[in-house]
Amino acid sequence: MKPTSNKKCVWLSVVLGALSMLAKETGVTVLLLNLAIDFYRCWPLVKRSLCSLKIEKKCTGLSVRTTKVLVSLSLLVCLRLALLQGTWPTFSPQDNPAAFHPSFFVRLMTFCYLAAFNWWLLLCPWTLSHDWQMGSVPLITSGWDPRNFITCAAFGALLLLCYRCVSDLEIQRHTPAVIGLLLLVVPFVPASNLLVTVGFVIAERVLYIPSVGSVIITAYGVQLMWYSKPGAKAALVVALAVLAASGVARTHRRNADWRDRATLLRADLASLPQNAKLHYNFGNFLRETEQQDNAIKHYKEALRLWPTYASAHNNIGTLISADSAEQHFLKAIKYNRHHVNAHYNLGKLYKKSGRIIQAIKMLERCIVLQPRFVQAQVELLSLKPESEKPKILKRLLELEPNNWEHYVLYGNWLRTKGLPGAAAKYFLEATRLSFRNRNVEKPIRGDLISFRSTALMYRSLGQKSRTLQLLTRWHTWRRGWPSAAAAHTYLRDWRLRLELEGRALAYSKAVNPMKSTTCFDHTQLAAGATEAEVTTNNEELVKSDEIVKSDDRDVTKSVTVENTCDHKTCGLKKRNLSISTQIKTTHNKSEIGLKQKKCTVHRKQKNIKNNDVIADMAAPLAEHILMKTF
Repeated sequence: MKPTSNKKCVWLSVVLGALSMLAKETGVTVLLLNLAIDFYRCWPLVKRSLCSLKIEKKCTGLSVRTTKVLVSLSLLVCLRLALLQGTWPTFSPQDNPAAFHPSFFVRLMTFCYLAAFNWWLLLCPWTLSHDWQMGSVPLITSGWDPRNFITCAAFGALLLLCYRCVSDLEIQRHTPAVIGLLLLVVPFVPASNLLVTVGFVIAERVLYIPSVGSVIITAYGVQLMWYSKPGAKAALVVALAVLAASGVARTHRRNADWRDRATLLRADLASLPQNAKLHYNFGNFLRETEQQDNAIKHYKEALRLWPTYASAHNNIGTLISADSAEQHFLKAIKYNRHHVNAHYNLGKLYKKSGRIIQAIKMLERCIVLQPRFVQAQVELLSLKPESEKPKILKRLLELEPNNWEHYVLYGNWLRTKGLPGAAAKYFLEATRLSFRNRNVEKPIRGDLISFRSTALMYRSLGQKSRTLQLLTRWHTWRRGWPSAAAAHTYLRDWRLRLELEGRALAYSKAVNPMKSTTCFDHTQLAAGATEAEVTTNNEELVKSDEIVKSDDRDVTKSVTVENTCDHKTCGLKKRNLSISTQIKTTHNKSEIGLKQKKCTVHRKQKNIKNNDVIADMAAPLAEHILMKTF
């Protein structure tokens, strides 16, 4: 509505129209609305140019603006189609039954009535619903249907308004009425099913912009009556007050219906009891709230109103016995052969009943229909032979690389194949992923499951120092989180610390007990050493030998007791070895075993309290703690 000399207004209108289209597709019709208003304002110049067959200078500006807007509109429509990958959206008969009727006259009469009914909703918004699919508005199959009279009345009033606006092109005294009519008609045309098929029968959201036109027309009509009939001012005031009060009351009541999902579904079922989609949605709500019997009743009602409702067949099959469930799943696949959930549920039913071949067939069909269907891959994992399981496990990791459960599955399979090292890597990755969302409360404690698998794997490998490190990190991660297993885990941590402390001291005595400045006679280390030579060892060596033998069996096998000389002749230098320097990250036999040396030393044995603690610990209590923890 700015002066035509302002060129920035055109591009500003295009930009705002594009933003409106990104919010809702019907928003792009504002460009057509602007063209119609511009043409209406410039009609006297256009008519003069047509009569004189000479284009005036002011008409040139109109043509330039029209060209800019049409080119911009074309580009925006191409952009919208590009977002749809170059194809129009596809709909089913459930979304819009009239669009799939074979008779052209049935489709025409039904769509014209739907347009009239939308106009009636603007005038009297009494029957409202968030979903108007599946039989909400029965089709008009006969010309004698009473609803055709409503259609004729609505289109008759529309023609009168159009005639009034066309006759005002010359004088242009009723500009508000023209703008109101354009706002009422132009934004609604794309959603009317008259030009293109849309995925709904009636949608109240498409009436937001047309409601502005309806308000403008109503207000302008009241204004004309206010000045043309002064005696009717009191009646107009009362009528406006009643209209405003009724609108406020209806809005308040409708807002109460939108309080939550249950109230909305119940209110819409009261308005449209013949809507199968509402019964289906309400059945879903009842199933989620553990009201199985009532859910089955609403599913059956939905099937009575719409017998070919595939989703209702699928959902009711999940609530009834196996024999009847199979029939409903097969009907769902019959009415919709691309229904993924029906194939999946039927495959699980076959698996439970022992029909493995049919179950595999159905689950593979799910993957063909939806290649990223993770649940079907998981079910196939337990049905496929061992040779095909690695492929499925790798596919699961590709589909959901951040799901710790898939890593646990892969680790368990590797463990059964005798690959504990590779399994430990997957278990550790599962532990890391499960702790990414450690602040989120979940019904399944993924951190405990993955942590238990990792700790058991390390323990089976004999890597107790790594188990200790894992326990310490787990305590750090879980710090401040109350857990029933925390006490058992701390006890296990304490036991491992004592055990590793004792082992570290045993290693230090057997491998490198002390430094020596004197070499000893190595004839005693010969393979054929006699028993008498061995018995000549000093008392300290015997005590050291007893301590080493009392330690873990794996350690005693790898330790070789060497003969030494007398302490007095060797000039030994004792040193204290810290426990932390003796703990290794891995414990292989090659690391535990002794390296051959030319000279050996021994030092005086001290009492080790930690070994006594470990020896005195009750074995049943330790095993109980271990089982509770892992």
